Amino acid sequence: MAAPVLRWGSGARRWAFARVDGGSCHRRGAPTGSTSNRIRGQSSVAQQPLHTAQKPRKGEHKWAAVVGLEIHAQISSNSKLFSGSQVRFSAPPNSLVSFFDASLPGTLPVLNRRCVEAAVMTGLALNCHINKKSLFDRKHYFYADLPAGYQITQQRLPIAVNGSLIYGICAGKKQSQVIPKTVRIKQIQLEQDSGKSLHDDLRSQTLIDLNRAGVGLLEVVLEPDMSCGEEAATAVRELQLILQALGTSQANMAEGQLRVDANISVHHPGEPLGVRTEVKNLNSIRFLAKAIDYEIQRQISELENGGEILNETRSFHHKLGCTMSMRDKEGKQDYRFMPEPNLPPLVLYDATSLPAGADPQQVINIDQIRETLPELPSVTREKLVQQYGMLLEHSFTLLNEVGLLEFFQNVIKETRAEPKRVTSWVLNTFLGYLKQQNLAVSESVNVFSLLGATSPVTPSALAELLDLLDSRTISSSAAKQVFDELWKREGKTPRQIVSEKQLELMQDQGALEQLCHSVMEAHPQVVMDVKKGNPRAVNKLIGLVRKATQSRADPVMIKELLEKKLSL
Repeated sequence: MAAPVLRWGSGARRWAFARVDGGSCHRRGAPTGSTSNRIRGQSSVAQQPLHTAQKPRKGEHKWAAVVGLEIHAQISSNSKLFSGSQVRFSAPPNSLVSFFDASLPGTLPVLNRRCVEAAVMTGLALNCHINKKSLFDRKHYFYADLPAGYQITQQRLPIAVNGSLIYGICAGKKQSQVIPKTVRIKQIQLEQDSGKSLHDDLRSQTLIDLNRAGVGLLEVVLEPDMSCGEEAATAVRELQLILQALGTSQANMAEGQLRVDANISVHHPGEPLGVRTEVKNLNSIRFLAKAIDYEIQRQISELENGGEILNETRSFHHKLGCTMSMRDKEGKQDYRFMPEPNLPPLVLYDATSLPAGADPQQVINIDQIRETLPELPSVTREKLVQQYGMLLEHSFTLLNEVGLLEFFQNVIKETRAEPKRVTSWVLNTFLGYLKQQNLAVSESVNVFSLLGATSPVTPSALAELLDLLDSRTISSSAAKQVFDELWKREGKTPRQIVSEKQLELMQDQGALEQLCHSVMEAHPQVVMDVKKGNPRAVNKLIGLVRKATQSRADPVMIKELLEKKLSL
């Protein structure tokens, strides 16, 4: 059957690491079962029967948790999945709604080529099998913000299946060991987003905004291969980085471009899986981890106290740090899935099956998209380790924090300092200052404009500071003072701060030698301790000289001069 007509669309182009305490994640054998439910109902994929939760046996306290995820990523496209309406965040309500989005009679869907290409590219990056033929279906349910009374999705034959996502967990006493883990991907499917309901409690009314109705989504269904919040959050962060690297989704969780539903159950190892609950619409990686860990502990506590787990949908209250019941799902809802009559099968091609003389604008070549795949986060980390000799966990941190890798690379371009020193200053000092103010780098992008002129410490300023340190113009302690001054946003350069505060190291070796002599004469007992072989006494002498110079003397030079005088 001929491929459907494709409509051109464009999207703007635009990186997982976790720490776990020993024993916080209960591992289990080969995962079984399936993920469960989607937004407003059960999953569009086949479900396995739920098992009744087993009452804990006497003396048995060991539990295993099972976590599966369903992730909805908004596709980066200028227009919606089946209409030409523009896609723009925070537009005035109902200002981006076409006749088709409002489901007026006689309107027909026209598939957005950009959305299909984004789905294929994402599937390839996640090691999926791309189905050359996929189908669209109608999933019926009735909400005020779903004008048609159904959602166009891919329930029977999705565009991509059987993939995998590899992420890294940092473990060990010093969190210096990265353990690779893999979660299987059941499928990736294209579907429409719904509109948005705005509840006005003051007037007891609900307002509908259809700007989001019909926006293209990628639903990525992860198998229940995870066992705690940290693993799930790390997997989602890795997926987020991949989507951003591909340019298939901006995956900005604050703007609702990446939303996660978590399916959670607990059971005793060796027994059937327990009844699962679903925590809906998690739009923060931090809240995702907290919600899953809370729900695991809630279910364990409930079972150990003789209760039972209900098959229900829950929400996470981020202020209270707990999940709350929304609705039960014991009665199976009938979505009356049926083939979408207005869309023929979506047919894709590869180099071997591409018809001769086919119009490139009317077909999608899987192999051609494969050739355009950009560098993925895992490759970027390997390059950072090889090129700059940094630790693997440092490469994870650089990619994990939004904007931090770009900041690091810009500093590297402008400084003569060794990459290891740059890494230390970016990860320890710069990132440390942000953490002290309870800011993530992603938040500081908006507050400080990391790569712009309004940043408290720009890449150029840090590069200049590191050059001063590298040339021994200033000491390490003086460099920290300069950085602190830069953070005050007074618009001064590192050289100006060094000059005004007279932080330069003493370059007059004769004067420094005379100062060392004076300190030794003033502290004869310390000198005697040094001659007796006490290493602490040497450090004390160095400290006394540095104090006399107001920390403007190079400790290495001081040590050399002291050793020379002590050997005479």
